[in-house]
Amino acid sequence: MDVTDKLAAELETAQWRKSSFSGANGGDCIEVAQLSGDRFGIRDTEQPDGVQPWIVRGSVLRAFVAGAKAGEFDF
Repeated sequence: MDVTDKLAAELETAQWRKSSFSGANGGDCIEVAQLSGDRFGIRDTEQPDGVQPWIVRGSVLRAFVAGAKAGEFDF
């Protein structure tokens, strides 16, 4: 089994989580799943079986979450 097959199998059994706030804003949210090797999968809640999820390192996700909490992405 190559790396791509292993990742696909891991995504199949991943435990996806979404914010409890997601129902309050019309479903415009993402879901996140912790993967092996300090990686995370990110996908659209409205299309969970659509496009391949983004795979990011844990440090990238943590930096994004910290920035969001600090208001760096507010319009």
